[in-house]
Amino acid sequence: MGTEKEYRELFDRVAALRGQVAGKLANELGSDPKLGDAVLKQLDDMLTAVETEQRGRPGPADGGIAQLVGLGDGSAADLGATAMPPGVDAYDETVASERVIAVGDLYYLYQHERIGVFRVVQKLQELFQGGAIRLSDGPGAFGLYRFDRRDVLRYTRRDRVSAYRRVLGYGKGLGSANSRPNTDFHQLFTQFSNQVALFWRDKRISDVVRERAYDPSFGSVAVVRRSGLDLRNNLKFTSYGHLNVLRVEVMQLLTEAFKILGSEDVLDLFGAANAWDTVDEVLIRYFDQRLVSSPRQRMAVTGRQVLRWLAAPHILETTRSEFEALLLEIAEPAEEWLTSAQSLRLADRTNSREVLPADRQRPAGVAVSRAEPRPVTPRRNGHRPGTVITLDRK
Repeated sequence: MGTEKEYRELFDRVAALRGQVAGKLANELGSDPKLGDAVLKQLDDMLTAVETEQRGRPGPADGGIAQLVGLGDGSAADLGATAMPPGVDAYDETVASERVIAVGDLYYLYQHERIGVFRVVQKLQELFQGGAIRLSDGPGAFGLYRFDRRDVLRYTRRDRVSAYRRVLGYGKGLGSANSRPNTDFHQLFTQFSNQVALFWRDKRISDVVRERAYDPSFGSVAVVRRSGLDLRNNLKFTSYGHLNVLRVEVMQLLTEAFKILGSEDVLDLFGAANAWDTVDEVLIRYFDQRLVSSPRQRMAVTGRQVLRWLAAPHILETTRSEFEALLLEIAEPAEEWLTSAQSLRLADRTNSREVLPADRQRPAGVAVSRAEPRPVTPRRNGHRPGTVITLDRK
């Protein structure tokens, strides 16, 4: 821990160094703005290294209060000789990546649940046990038997639905163990996807309008970063508990389900070419359901990609050129997620660069996405079209 004088002089020297470098490189900076980013990054790294070294120094046992108030032999003669802490660790650097990755997997599973993959397998089980379909001893029939026998060892559908409600805020009621549902997730996720898509649309326009455009008005890094941090911080407290174990188990369950749906005897039974054709055929034939398999599945894949990107420290990159290079990884996934969500009326595009306020109220003139509605399924058994069918309905 350094003194207040050393602390003050450090920033004075850094400021003088920045001014001197900017003056000497003025001509080069005008023709190559990326040079300024490189110089500033080196200076920032030097300052960070000095602050880290000062933070590692052992300070006074009392934290410096005796020096400050003038008690004892070690009292300071003036303010500059007192101990000056450099600060605490940044809040946004304390998020565990494995928990955000787990949320991405849970979102992937939720979309497949909404498509109806597990309902399809359950329906096949009912038909198989009742002898209503021509399956006997093939790989699909044996897989359905094992799928049923292992049911007592797995999380139930109600457990899954409660986890979706607690972590993602989808559905209704309380989350797992009567916990508070994360109703802000969808709004924050849509906002982040919108800002990423808007950033790259502006960037492409700037590249067309003028060569080597580097105007901050063409894509705001700060707005993208703030919306990403808001989403990541939202997931910080909802990703504890049994989420990691549950998503591993349900991912195994999903893989097992697709092995059954893609087995040779099941494909022959429905005249399907692959497991997804089987899913669609069962949903149409036995549930009379309007198919949303394609947009939902793309939302699952691209949404998981975006959340996995947030689990990495890329969002904290301060250099514009490096941030753009890292953000390029999710430029197309964010656009595709928005397009798929729009086709299902689950998200709205916005051209506003404003971020959501902390109280989650809608700012004036900003389109905010709707929360995911309950699934609506027309049925043949007497229910009117538009009847709400919940995920945990038996």
